[in-house]
Amino acid sequence: MAKRRVAAIVKIQLPAGKATPAPPVGTALGPHGVQTMDFVKQYNAATEDRVGQVVPVEITIYEDRTFSFILKTPPTPVLIRQAAGVEKGASTTGTEVVATITDAQVAEIAQIKMPDLNANDLEAAKLQVAGTARSMGIKVSG
Repeated sequence: MAKRRVAAIVKIQLPAGKATPAPPVGTALGPHGVQTMDFVKQYNAATEDRVGQVVPVEITIYEDRTFSFILKTPPTPVLIRQAAGVEKGASTTGTEVVATITDAQVAEIAQIKMPDLNANDLEAAKLQVAGTARSMGIKVSG
């Protein structure tokens, strides 16, 4: 079997189980000739167990207009906001603290994000998550 040639790689963040062919899906896939409804059905079926989360997806589009996709872990800020129970981070970073999360919550988020982070071990991943939390105005205690 001949190897399929990649035409494009598209990365978008979509709500799990609730994607529609409207933007951003249609505007991202339409120019490449991919049937957006086919992608939406497959994505929603693959993410129906994660409804309520934002799940990034990396779509590889081939020259014959077929596609494959890889689901990623939810973005770190989304996980931090859920753990802290806040709607959004601080408007002025460094001076305003909107919430506090524990070291255990940071470890849990780091464990979830580990496959997508460029960290060698869990401690390095925890430092990355804690840095993201600090930049959002969320204090890490413990």
